[in-house]
Parts: sequence; C-alpha cells; structure tokens
Amino acid sequence: MSSIYEKYNLKQVINASGRMTALGVSTPRPEVVDAVTNGMNHYFEMKDLVNKTGEYIAKLLDVEAATVVSCASAGIAQSVAAVLVKDNAWLIENLHGTPLENNEIVLPKGHNVNFGAPVGTMVYLGGGKVVEAGYANECSADQLAAAISPRTAAILYIKSHHSVQKSMLSVEQAAVVARKHNLPLIVDAAAEEDLQCYYRAGADLVIYSGAKAIEGPTSGLVIGKAQYIEWVKLQTGGIGRAMKVGKEGILGLTCAIEHYLSAEKESGAQMVEKMTPFIANLNTIEGISARVVWDAASRDIARTEIKFDEAVIGTSTVELVSALKQGEYAIFFRGYKANEGIIEADVRSVNPQQLEIIYHSIKALVSKEKQA
Repeated sequence: MSSIYEKYNLKQVINASGRMTALGVSTPRPEVVDAVTNGMNHYFEMKDLVNKTGEYIAKLLDVEAATVVSCASAGIAQSVAAVLVKDNAWLIENLHGTPLENNEIVLPKGHNVNFGAPVGTMVYLGGGKVVEAGYANECSADQLAAAISPRTAAILYIKSHHSVQKSMLSVEQAAVVARKHNLPLIVDAAAEEDLQCYYRAGADLVIYSGAKAIEGPTSGLVIGKAQYIEWVKLQTGGIGRAMKVGKEGILGLTCAIEHYLSAEKESGAQMVEKMTPFIANLNTIEGISARVVWDAASRDIARTEIKFDEAVIGTSTVELVSALKQGEYAIFFRGYKANEGIIEADVRSVNPQQLEIIYHSIKALVSKEKQA
C-alpha cells in the first residue's frame, strides 16, 4: 500500500516552525485518536454532547463553564457575537442584517495582528467593530480605558507571540479596566499553555486552540463565566452554524484536555538538550551563528536562533528559507525575522534525525551558494 504522500503526490514536511495551522498544527497522542474514532462511529444528541462535555471540561479546569468550538478563530467570532447578541433570538439570526450601535470591541493597537488571518476579520465576523487603544508599541491601562465609549461592548486581549510584547498592559490590568467600566474581557490565548491563569486573572471568556499546546484534533476551546458561555453556545443557531464542530472534534478535544493536564510536558530545558548538538553543528558552518533563545511570549519554550551573515553565505535569508522548502523535504522554520537575517527552529515537533537532515540541508545550500 502506498503512503499518503505517494498516493496524493504530497511533499514530506519537517516542521521546525512549531504548532502552526499552515502545517496541520500538531500530532495528537493515540488516546486522542481513539476518542476521535469512537466519536465518529457513534450517534449523539449533539446539544447533550456539547453540554455534558462542557461541564466535564469545566470541572477539569475548575472554571464556571466551557464549550468546544471548531477552532480558536471561530471562538473569537462567536465570543464577540455572544457579548453583542446575548440571548436576543432576532439578532442571533439577523446579526449582520441589523445595525448595532454599541458594537465596538476595544483592543490594544499592538494586538491587532495577523495570526494567519487578521484578528479584525474575526471581530467583524462576530458583528463587532475594532477600536484600537494606545499605540503599536505601547498600551497602558489608562490608554485602554481612554478608548472606551458608550458604544463599547467588550475589551479584547490577544495573548500571543504575534502581538507586541513591550510596554503592553497585562491581562490582570485589562481585567481591572473591564470591571471598572462594567465590560466583559475576552482573551484570545490560542497557543498558550496555561488553561487556567487568564480566567483566574479576571477574563470573562478565554479562547484556546485545541490543536496547538493541547495537541487535540482541529478544534477550539472557550472557557469562562457561565452566562457568557451560554450565549456563545446560542450562536450555534447563528454564525456558529457555519463553523460547527463535529462530534469527533468535541470528544477528541475533551480527551486531549484530560491527558494534557496529567501528562508530563517537554520542558524548555529538555528542548535545549535536544537542540544542543544541532546548534554545535550549525556553528561549524562559515557565515552562520546559532544559539538558544526563549519564547517571546514568556512560555517555557526554547528555540534555536540561526543568524546568517548574508555577505558570507552569498544569498539572502529570505531566499535561503524559500530554497529549504523546495528540497526532498519541505523544511519550515519560524521566519518572522528573515528580513533581519535571522530564523528560528522550534524543536518540539522534530526528532534528532530530522535535526540532522535540517543541518545537512542548510550546509548543502550554503556551500552551493558560495560556489555560485
């Protein structure tokens, strides 16, 4: 029997970019795959399944309520719609056909990012209107409060490595502003690893990707205050219908959360140990310097930073990154700083053999460019 790669003429991927949607995010553990299979092979009353698994997850996380959605982006859209529509049956079915005066969603300007799609697109999909607070490189609690008006419906906080990190208020500070102005605080924590801290910090709704840190199937998780979660679930009869999650996703994510809370996680120190020989090899290549760097969003994630002296290697880093996707394996890195001659390798989804392949691929390309 041919492999999936052969059957569909697909290129094999080495994922040194992390748990990224563009590469299929993560690879769930066998127990999660079994839960997905069981879900696909049985029938349920879907409303009952949503409610009971939500109750189960809420108990696991010690939060008021929870619900599984199709992905974190859907969680943003449905959470925004929930705080605007509440339980208004007409608006649930006519959200975009009815003018809403008080639909402004305030977020720090440095949080209005593109994570693969713009945050603003999800807000508008949920019926909201983006209002930016502060500046691209600064947003204090006072600046967040200054953007609030009688038309404000909620505050949105994006906890992500994509967001600006410097001079930004914390979730705790945003929660104080929200309480003072009697507004709900929505936190998008899609790739974050702590499933409780933002809720405990005062957020009313917190959104996670089910397939990133949790390593579940394609899905999303929304936790928070019971009333708001009920309003999120009502969106199933509105915009949520176009982004519904299946029974297999619900059961797979519920299982993944259970194992995520009990399983031992790979620590940053273990990542450093895995990448140390890789870094030593890279540093033998003329024009390349490699070192350990830590996650910009303060997660316990270590990565390999690879810096290219473009004058020595004879090509731009952007061109090198592109070439590494065109070989026998499509090798993907975190290329956010490629314009500065820097890329990062995330080692969580690669094994030592794949790190060897990456090293030899880089060495071969650099040697080729030098000879050209």
